Amino acid sequence: MSRFLRQGLKTLVPYVPGEQPRSVKRLIKLNTNESPFPPSPRVLAALGEGETKKLGLYSDPTADCLRRAIAAHFGVSADSVVCSNGSDEILAFALDAFCDREIGMQTPDITYGFYPVLSGLYGIPMTVRPLREDFSVDVDAFLSGRETVVLANPNAQTGVALALSEIERIVSADLNRLVVIDEAYVDFGAESAVGLTQKYDNLLVVQTFSKSRSLAGARIGFAIGAPSLTSDLETVRNSFNPYNVNRLSLLAGAEAISDEEYFEKTRREIIRVRESTKAALAELGFDFPPSMANFILARHPRISGKALSLALRERGIIVRHFGDERIRDYARITVGSEADMAYLTEQLKEIVGG
Repeated sequence: MSRFLRQGLKTLVPYVPGEQPRSVKRLIKLNTNESPFPPSPRVLAALGEGETKKLGLYSDPTADCLRRAIAAHFGVSADSVVCSNGSDEILAFALDAFCDREIGMQTPDITYGFYPVLSGLYGIPMTVRPLREDFSVDVDAFLSGRETVVLANPNAQTGVALALSEIERIVSADLNRLVVIDEAYVDFGAESAVGLTQKYDNLLVVQTFSKSRSLAGARIGFAIGAPSLTSDLETVRNSFNPYNVNRLSLLAGAEAISDEEYFEKTRREIIRVRESTKAALAELGFDFPPSMANFILARHPRISGKALSLALRERGIIVRHFGDERIRDYARITVGSEADMAYLTEQLKEIVGG
């Protein structure tokens, strides 16, 4: 830490990304919820030599082709869409735009680890609402309070999802309070709240291309909301980095969201493998919340979450372990390919006995 760091950042605890090993040739990587599938063939076809030759030129600061493709997919107007360099950036824009020391944020105690980091970075007070014992959101706890509500749905650590009717209860409880729904995992079985943005101007829905669109490395995120909200986000974006989405990512995103057939095929396969893996884990004595994401948060009565993670690492499989009090007995396992999950199950049989 240098002597020049401003006082407000000296106690900031940054977000810790999941491990990205330099070589994964000998590892099965099930720790960061990436897709086991490559991007759509249409993405690969679009990023040809002709486009790479244009990298000497700035990208379109309006992200027009991508915004229009997203808008067409969801049936909203293009001015309801804002694009970003990953969904983390759009979350940062939103909290910067709509929260301050007087209007803080409220979020569950077990959720995406970037929320408390952004709270600390921007000096935004954060109220924590505990999840229920079964890791479901206590909706009643979010019906009051002036603070902006920030919810990952499905939840980023547990995979548990709220029904759309419950989301609407929170949004409609106070029309003068903003609700941000982070739908990074929504395509794996939950209901999207995008449709509600046409009814409520206090709702912002955030999504990403990293999970169900197989473009984690392209860094594409976006938000959908009333044009009054997205206009505010555009003000923040253009004051920070108007060229925030690069040329190739704009093309990749537009092609990926337009290829419905490939999206449905890969999404359904991940869901199928997730459910078969749940059944295999249950037979081995594991328990887990009802995940509607592309991962499973699992624990076993005979081994700690940390010990399980280390045992799997010794066998060439990386999963994620969190030290948070309520989930430290669990390991979070990304749903990989069918072959990856079969090998995982074999190794777990040997580790826990089954």
